[in-house]
Amino acid sequence: MKAYVMTTGAVFGLLVVVHIWRAILEGPTLAKSPGFLVITIASAALCVWAWRIFRLIPRSRQSEE
Repeated sequence: MKAYVMTTGAVFGLLVVVHIWRAILEGPTLAKSPGFLVITIASAALCVWAWRIFRLIPRSRQSEE
């Protein structure tokens, strides 16, 4: 489960970075598009949520031994 949550957070984080990069390259008209903004904000929220869940999952006992 921990690997899945970490992978999901990384994928959504990468999507946010690519969206910001694309907005910088293509100019302010793209950044004003409602669909683009909704997808970027939703991806950022899902990334933060995944990383918060990742931190809350307890470490396995095998790594402590």
